[in-house]
Amino acid sequence: MEIIRQKAFARAGVLGNPSDGYFGKTISVILKSYFAQVTIYEWDELEIVMNENDTRFRSLDDLVQDVRLHGYYGGVRLVKATIKRFAEYCGKYGIQLHDRTFSIRFETNIPRQVGMAGSSAIIAATLRCLMKFYGIEIPKYLQPSLILSVEQGELGITAGLQDRVIQIYEGMVFMDFSREKMREENGLQFGQYEPIPLDSKAMPPLYFAFKTDVSEPTEIVHNNLRHRWNEGVPEVREAMKRFAELAELGRIAIKTQNWEQLGELMNANFDLRRKICRIAKGQIEMVETARSAGVSAKFAGSGGAIIGTYPSESAYEKLVQVMKDTGCTVRKIYP
Repeated sequence: MEIIRQKAFARAGVLGNPSDGYFGKTISVILKSYFAQVTIYEWDELEIVMNENDTRFRSLDDLVQDVRLHGYYGGVRLVKATIKRFAEYCGKYGIQLHDRTFSIRFETNIPRQVGMAGSSAIIAATLRCLMKFYGIEIPKYLQPSLILSVEQGELGITAGLQDRVIQIYEGMVFMDFSREKMREENGLQFGQYEPIPLDSKAMPPLYFAFKTDVSEPTEIVHNNLRHRWNEGVPEVREAMKRFAELAELGRIAIKTQNWEQLGELMNANFDLRRKICRIAKGQIEMVETARSAGVSAKFAGSGGAIIGTYPSESAYEKLVQVMKDTGCTVRKIYP
């Protein structure tokens, strides 16, 4: 019996977020310490096995908090919705699926609701398993859009393409979602994606940190912003243009290894976001605490996790200490 296992990694937005859903430009990097893994094998019926994180809790309070954040279905709804959308995509475009059934299960060590793209990682790993199980290859540039359609179309989650692109392409990627670069194929829209070559000598000195008790569902963070964008609020429209400019400048800084400028751009990204978004006090304190150690800091995603540059090893060691005092986990980002 062939057993297929596929992974998709957590990610951090380096620059430009949250403009990916607003015809902007972004840079993201993969976080290989944290991932979702999906396993699939042929079975006599189609079976989705629940993850123990969806069924085991340390206390009654933990169960209540989990339901408030994730609803009653946990990760199973992500897997189920991915299978449905995959089957519909194949049927719509005449891709024949073998008459096979399977058992599928997932596991993940990505912290929930801290802005590290844990939900889309489960979907991406599931899609990879399904393609390999059925011997089908959906074009790489369309896979992020198919993943997004699962979240938006099936589950009503407000999101953009950025997380899905980096989880499919991996490494570090510059993404252009401007109206001039957006295209459509097989009913899916996609932008222009440019992997940024990295090695140990050219890797920016990046760290990320997260804290689970200041987490917040991404739809809560983004829904009001989407409404204001749709209403044409000038402050929001101008901010999205500026986010895109920061990503463009960041691409140059990375290619020229100008780490000081990269840090300044990342700080500017958060400062601008703070002007247009409601941000929880605990999340602001994470950024301000990190900056007190002499490093740059911005959100890695929707909040609960941050990313930045550090100018020296001593600055990184100081960062680890000050963040530890607030209950944060800190890690370096490697190529």
